[in-house]
Amino acid sequence: MGQSTDGAAARADDLTVVHLMRHGEVHNPSGVLYGRLDGFHLSGLGSEMARLVAAHLETNDITYVVASPLERAQETAAPIAAGHGVEVHTDARVIESENRFEGRGTSAGELFHPRNWHLFRDVTKPSWGEPYEDIATRMLSAIADARDAARGHEAVVVSHQLPVWTVRNKLEGRRLWHDPRKRECTLASLTSLTYRGDELASISYSEPAAALLARASKSVGA
Repeated sequence: MGQSTDGAAARADDLTVVHLMRHGEVHNPSGVLYGRLDGFHLSGLGSEMARLVAAHLETNDITYVVASPLERAQETAAPIAAGHGVEVHTDARVIESENRFEGRGTSAGELFHPRNWHLFRDVTKPSWGEPYEDIATRMLSAIADARDAARGHEAVVVSHQLPVWTVRNKLEGRRLWHDPRKRECTLASLTSLTYRGDELASISYSEPAAALLARASKSVGA
């Protein structure tokens, strides 16, 4: 599977592209791991990221848009769907992963406090949250349905960093446990899967909102 800097558009009836998009920046002034908590919306910059990616995809042949039920994903998907005259479908299979640290602070002192040591007993699973294999399985199922819904065209699936990176590792045959600091999945990025029929032909990665990343908060929210 080759890689390029831009997601390939479907150019023939048997080609379908599924763009996995990470949501934009979230308003998180208290700096907590928000995970699946309600009430975490895009920041002003996050909304700008969403609009920028929508403009980037304006001429793409997008016929299907689906998002995680969480507010930040729905708000990221909205301008893309509006630009192509389609609705935003909701799929709980592309939601953020479960995390036992949800609602806690993100400082090293908070995360690695002795009371949390038992949560780090197995980094390969991981023991502090949803198993990587479970994440990959639900994402693959959702991707297959999005591909079928957009057959011969393009779909956008708005999800979250860990689910997108986990399923990419699965598709590329890499181990699923990893160093979170080395994920290639920035805010509002696109991991684009090109299928010929039902067979994955290529994976590409792009950052349409790269110019805005320097202004983004450096805190980790999920």
